[in-house]
Amino acid sequence: MYPREKHRKSIIRMDPDCAICHAPATHACDCEAKGLEHAVQQAEHRMMQSVYNEIRSWVRAHAQDYILEYFRLLTERRKAAHNQHMTQLTQTAYQYYRSPPHPSEIQAAQATLKRGIDEDWQSSVQRYPEVLEYFFGLVEMNLPSEEDAAIKDPPLSAMNGARKARRSSTIAAESAHERVRHRRTPPPPAIRERTPAPPLMHVVENPMAPAPRPSRRQQGFPGRPPTAPPQSFYGY
Repeated sequence: MYPREKHRKSIIRMDPDCAICHAPATHACDCEAKGLEHAVQQAEHRMMQSVYNEIRSWVRAHAQDYILEYFRLLTERRKAAHNQHMTQLTQTAYQYYRSPPHPSEIQAAQATLKRGIDEDWQSSVQRYPEVLEYFFGLVEMNLPSEEDAAIKDPPLSAMNGARKARRSSTIAAESAHERVRHRRTPPPPAIRERTPAPPLMHVVENPMAPAPRPSRRQQGFPGRPPTAPPQSFYGY
């Protein structure tokens, strides 16, 4: 008797074709990776752009208030020193000349005050980068825990089945944008100078949508329209 051969189970691997260009998986194209990156950018722009604008307006308003207050303190010290200097000039002039200070001395003191105020404003404006970084650092944006029910069992999952409609109604009152906004520091009262969110310019298409397949009529007549007459065998 012949020995029995052990039948090995054949493993059939069927990787799906590219969802965008329909190329076989063996081609290893990057269409899906590029489409996913584009989709992430679109979703980020739709959901987070208003949050970015609100944070930017809040930081800018507080940074301007701080710089103006800082400049006010510097100018008050500068003006106090100027007044003290003018008082000293007046006392000296009356002590030695029995008359007010000479106009040239007054003009020189005022020019010194003007240069000092310009220097104070320049030093105040140059502090904007560190002040902006400070207020941007105060903004808090917390990601939900991995054990959160909204993460482990999202309402848009296909595995939920009939629970999708039931759960979506419970979260309709608060969107994902509102949840992110509530987790961070509340913004100050509305400011008239606050820049509004940019308007939507055009409808964004889905970057993950598959490319249209050619029809049978297009496949049967490559390179020329289907209504063209047949070409001669001899080329004329």
